Amino acid sequence: MFHVITGLISLYVIWRFVWRLSLPKTGKTLLSIAVVLAAEHHLVTRTFFGTMASPEIPGTVLIALGWLFGSVILLAMLLAIRDLAGLVLFVFARARARCLWGARSWGNGAAVLAVALSAIGVWQAVRVPDVKTIEIALPRLPPALDGFRLVQLTDLHASRLLQAPWIEAVVNKANALHPDLIVITGDLVDGTTEARAADVRPLQALTAQYGVYAIPGNHEYYVEYQRWMAALKQLGLRLLLNEHVTLAPNGKNLVLAGITDSTAATFSQPLPDVAKALEGVSPADPVILLSHRPTGAAINARAGADLQLSGHTHGGQILGAHLLAQWANEGFVSGEYQVGAMRLYVSNGTGLWNGFPIRLGRPSEITQIILRAAPKTAQ
Repeated sequence: MFHVITGLISLYVIWRFVWRLSLPKTGKTLLSIAVVLAAEHHLVTRTFFGTMASPEIPGTVLIALGWLFGSVILLAMLLAIRDLAGLVLFVFARARARCLWGARSWGNGAAVLAVALSAIGVWQAVRVPDVKTIEIALPRLPPALDGFRLVQLTDLHASRLLQAPWIEAVVNKANALHPDLIVITGDLVDGTTEARAADVRPLQALTAQYGVYAIPGNHEYYVEYQRWMAALKQLGLRLLLNEHVTLAPNGKNLVLAGITDSTAATFSQPLPDVAKALEGVSPADPVILLSHRPTGAAINARAGADLQLSGHTHGGQILGAHLLAQWANEGFVSGEYQVGAMRLYVSNGTGLWNGFPIRLGRPSEITQIILRAAPKTAQ
């Protein structure tokens, strides 16, 4: 389905832009082929150079392909905006609408803008993220835990695009915050354990007083799930697979739970089970739940979670287009939400999938979360 969609996008760009250029037919044909190849490069790389999740080609090539692919996608978006505006205008002024649709200068300007924005977007995607600090108040958090600091990393997507030096820089930034706790909410890797061994090794340097915990995301299931779970444990990450641990900072209980990802169904692995993850938890203890996807937040809230930390959406990656990711994830795409009595935080992601390395207006982040004891309401 992915390749069908990208193919249709390329045909739209050819129809609404390439074939309207003042070029000879040979030039239009060659440019059309280039647009199709850029839109369908995932099909080529997965066939000859690895998998859809992790093509094993040089990072510079992935950057170039990402720039070209992003240019096609952004141009399609700009053309669609023009065409939709023309439809609205057509109701009131048909001649002006036809003029807008046929304006070559508008299409040429959109193409230049798309190429430039794609280059900026790739740079934004592959840079080491800044630290984003937020405070979240939890009504059941004991006053003794006010100020407890945790760092959330998510969607690292270690690959030939985001290799060991990038992972190491992220680890150094996280450790420099001296957090009480570090959590990684899924999609740590793309590729086999053998291919990514060196790239994930820096994760073993993560350190926090109350430990470093992780859960799987959908990408962990695509290649060697069981081997990856064993490899991540060897790096010193404590995995929470439908289970919880009870931490005791300042002598007060703080429950940290984690669930698996729904992609497990495709690979005959345990499905996410929040009831099992919270089995035996005292109703008096505050609960932080790690869930790769923000979907299912209402269920998790009813199960007793006070705070859910998620990723998966990458913040939508492009401002405006993020509305599609929001629609696909029950209205959750980036930032804080109130879901029943539970707070939900959806990170924009620390890294992203190498197949679409573009960020525009939805920056990556290393998230520092400071927990606050909510003041008691007057009776």
